Amino acid sequence: MSKLDVEDFIQQNRAVAEQVEMYRGYWESNKHWDARREFILRNMNDFDNEQLDHLLSLSMVWANHVFLGCRYSTELLEKVKEMAEGIVVEDAPVFKTRDEIMKNQQGR
Repeated sequence: MSKLDVEDFIQQNRAVAEQVEMYRGYWESNKHWDARREFILRNMNDFDNEQLDHLLSLSMVWANHVFLGCRYSTELLEKVKEMAEGIVVEDAPVFKTRDEIMKNQQGR
């Protein structure tokens, strides 16, 4: 589902789109929310109503990793990256680990 596909889906499924809008955090920029909303919309058919909180949590894990550089277990990151496959975040920040920063400083 590309960005255009997401917009088309939202236009054709207003009730679902309005429901998903309720999950936007007040702190989320448009860029952050657009990406997380796409994550939710792409994966919502794989989760039933009782699992919605789980999907929302996974969407936050993915967004926190992409936008804030948060680190999680390898297994969890692999799962959310697979779920987010195909989502393009333009100008996403690039984060370096402490080890990468230390290695660069030692090479000077």
